[in-house]
Amino acid sequence: MPATEDLQIGDMSDLDLLTRAAEAAGEIALRFSGPEARRWDKPDGQGPVTEADLAVNALLEEMLPAARPDYGWLSEETEDSADRLTRDSVFIIDPIDGTRAFAEGSRTWAHSLAVARGGRITAAVIYLPQRERMYSAALGQGAALNGIAIETSALTDLAQADVLTARPNLAPEHWKGRQPPGFNRSYRPSLAYRMAKVADGRAGAMLTLRRSWEWDIAAGDLILREAGGRASDRFGSDLRFNNPVPLLDGVVAGPKALHKELIAALDPNGPGIGG
Repeated sequence: MPATEDLQIGDMSDLDLLTRAAEAAGEIALRFSGPEARRWDKPDGQGPVTEADLAVNALLEEMLPAARPDYGWLSEETEDSADRLTRDSVFIIDPIDGTRAFAEGSRTWAHSLAVARGGRITAAVIYLPQRERMYSAALGQGAALNGIAIETSALTDLAQADVLTARPNLAPEHWKGRQPPGFNRSYRPSLAYRMAKVADGRAGAMLTLRRSWEWDIAAGDLILREAGGRASDRFGSDLRFNNPVPLLDGVVAGPKALHKELIAALDPNGPGIGG
């Protein structure tokens, strides 16, 4: 990369840098055919990975730290290092969120890129190149889809909401009174995309009760909050990032009224399983 281009990238805001990186990631990923890409399973049941995931990760791991050498690095496809815990600002990256969907030939997968500063997300993008959807947000500047401002749904009645969640989350043991509240259930394979759909109001809310990797939800956390919603763990606590073990206790997200209803209905003593 020419030195003048390095300087231009270094002068970008974090959000502009992430946007440019996501576009470059999309160009790399689209060179692969999902069903034909080499695929293998990670150890310990951590799910599949493809050669496209690794190619995108290699691009981002070269591009982003070069522009911000003082930032730490946390990515699904890079071996973790305690060095990031010494940094105030950290990139949190999922090269392809929805790898299984990508490998099956679905268009519903995303690049999820975020910057955390002091444990809070301050810049984020979720990019679905095959759907031409670029969700973005910077702290205090609102959220956008393809440059147009977005807001969460105005719904206040959970019974009328479309909630993105996997079926195991509706098991009785997760809910007070052993009964989930009435709502319409839908599902999308990319956790980042689920959060983005709630941010732009096309879905009412989302939840996952399993422990969730930070890279799956970091970008969605900021985009949804900047769109006027609330995101928390399954107990209602604010999400904090760059933890020594980068796992959070599930995610509940939606407009503030629907988020409040879901948290009130969940049994805090229920098992943290599901998808």
